[in-house]
Amino acid sequence: MYNSTHPSLRYRINWILQGRTRSGERGMPLGQQLLYQLLMLLITATVMYPILWIVSLSFDPRNISRPTTLRLNPFAGGASLKAYTEVIKQPTPNPVSLGRLMLNSLGLAAGVGIASIGIGVFAAYAFSRRRFAGRQVLMILVLTVLMLPAIVTLPALFVLLNKVQVTLAGATFNLRNSLLGVGLAVLSTQLPFSIWNMKGYLDTIPKELEESAMIDGCTPNTAFFKVTLPLSTPVLAVTFFLGFMGTWTEFAISWLFLTDPQNFTLMMALYNMVGQYSESTPWSNFAAMAILIALPVTLIYLFIQRWFVGGLAIGGVKG
Repeated sequence: MYNSTHPSLRYRINWILQGRTRSGERGMPLGQQLLYQLLMLLITATVMYPILWIVSLSFDPRNISRPTTLRLNPFAGGASLKAYTEVIKQPTPNPVSLGRLMLNSLGLAAGVGIASIGIGVFAAYAFSRRRFAGRQVLMILVLTVLMLPAIVTLPALFVLLNKVQVTLAGATFNLRNSLLGVGLAVLSTQLPFSIWNMKGYLDTIPKELEESAMIDGCTPNTAFFKVTLPLSTPVLAVTFFLGFMGTWTEFAISWLFLTDPQNFTLMMALYNMVGQYSESTPWSNFAAMAILIALPVTLIYLFIQRWFVGGLAIGGVKG
């Protein structure tokens, strides 16, 4: 057992006070460490507080129309799953179930996410590897579109898609008033970022790897699919997630384009739960709906988080 006069213990105390590591290298002073830790705790509390409140509100059996007190403990005063059962059965007065809304949003978000990487990776590869006339101009145009707010394009997209009639499986429908039309509109806003982000990542992959594969007998297309594409997994995962999340939480385009409740998305249903005044909003049901909407995105992020930081950082700073 060490006492206060033991040399080893004195050295360790001095190292801590001086901000040194076990190897003797100069590290962060103790006071600065404590300051940063307190700052991180403050940020954590700021982020977690509204999350704990919304979770507690979703379990509140009163389903009060105007919450006036903040209750962080979901089991204080009793807890109930009534709000979740009501939301799952029929979240809004519209004759559409949560399952239908979930399928609509899932199909829309997954379709846009897959299309954004499926189309974007080829354009990004062309910008990264090929030298052709107008390349710089096209890259600037893509960047210009990326800088424009998505809401600016809505009038043009509405008029354009409203003129298109699509016949599918014997049924004719207006492209604007359909999930397919919403997907095309959202994709037009997602593609510029996808192209630019993936182009920056592809720039970091050495061309010599493809050249070596072609020396061994691969065609340019085979080299792309067998060498470059597998190495691009991080940025593909990140681009898909961002496209999925952006479409999952998209509201403006869906609200403007869709009129049939059977085509409504989760965000439209969440908005429909809000009454004309705060007293007419079932806040427990609203909180339960918000949590159910956030769960799929959270699970997808947990699945791809090992690629997220590297793919986003490299793709965002190169180019």
